[in-house]
Amino acid sequence: MRFVIAITGASGVIYGIRTLENLLLQRAEVHLVVSDSGKSVLAHETGSDNILHILEKRKKLSTLSGLSIHDAHDFFTPPASGSFAHNGMAIVPCAMRSIGNLAAGIGDNLIHRAADVCLKEKRPLILVPREAPLHAIHLKNLLSLASAGATILPASPAFYHFPKDMEALVDSVVARILDHLGCPQNLMPPWQGT
Repeated sequence: MRFVIAITGASGVIYGIRTLENLLLQRAEVHLVVSDSGKSVLAHETGSDNILHILEKRKKLSTLSGLSIHDAHDFFTPPASGSFAHNGMAIVPCAMRSIGNLAAGIGDNLIHRAADVCLKEKRPLILVPREAPLHAIHLKNLLSLASAGATILPASPAFYHFPKDMEALVDSVVARILDHLGCPQNLMPPWQGT
């Protein structure tokens, strides 16, 4: 399986980190793009803007062999092309600036271009906004993207499984992301009722 994962400048980079870790644990090939603002938020929320350093420090992975990291300004990379076949893309977290650019069809960086390619090629595109509250323009942009085929998956953790810590809350969202990418997960069992 092959995926494109992007981290933009919204708070909640742990959602992107956990998504990346879980895909790599399943030996998926992952093409990662981190926006400039995403690097700033990584540094603020984790203490480092270097994703490799963050992954090594967290010690969740034995290998990073499936990971390719692309510069957000390099349009000459595989995710920029419709001929680059993959199983889907998730922008997690997805800043409202990215939502606005995508809704307007503006592909001014590799993240926006790769997402635009997903829409035109009818590949799964999962957008994980974390912003709250939302105003009418946000909602209009989200509706426009959902109408174009994107899945809008807000970073809204589940509580019905009685999470024991923050990572379990984060993983409840990551489980939904993986489900929508068609990737097996065992982070959160399906709801069985009461």
